[in-house]
Amino acid sequence: MRRLVLTFATVVLLVLAGCTSGASADGGFVSGDGTITTVPVAQRVAAPEISGTTLDGRQWSSTSVQGKVLVYNVWGSWCQPCIKEAPALAKASARTAASAQFVGLNSRDIGKPQAQAFVREFGITYPNLYDPAGELVLQFAGKLPLSAIPSTVIVDTQGRVAARVLGEASEATLVGLIDDVAAGR
Repeated sequence: MRRLVLTFATVVLLVLAGCTSGASADGGFVSGDGTITTVPVAQRVAAPEISGTTLDGRQWSSTSVQGKVLVYNVWGSWCQPCIKEAPALAKASARTAASAQFVGLNSRDIGKPQAQAFVREFGITYPNLYDPAGELVLQFAGKLPLSAIPSTVIVDTQGRVAARVLGEASEATLVGLIDDVAAGR
């Protein structure tokens, strides 16, 4: 029951923080303003193991990705900045396919059909995990939290959290961050 209450509280905070600009009244969550945070190599902490069911019904786990940078993007089909950001994500994923694996974390959609339509509309080919309650997003708490929608976190090839973008990210920003992380920076 406590976990359910915490999940609900986090989702409420995400609703208040996501798809807007500025900080929340309590200062605990920063909304998506494009802020980029990079973590020096020596200060990186292990990313959580993420696993779940994709929008097309397949099982996916971060443990299946070896030797590549992992790029997690939190999105919702209802979120206007996510809609604006989707083409950049698709292009960045294609440009960095040799060095990075993108994974979408679909959060707070009320049903899979809306999320599936979003993925089709924008030609997104990478796996997207269905996470309506935000439980996968919560696993980043205490590491480099994904406290806005959209948010993107980049995990280095050693499985450590390396960078985060809160809010809409451009193709150039994503490719630059991925290239830096892949190069060990």
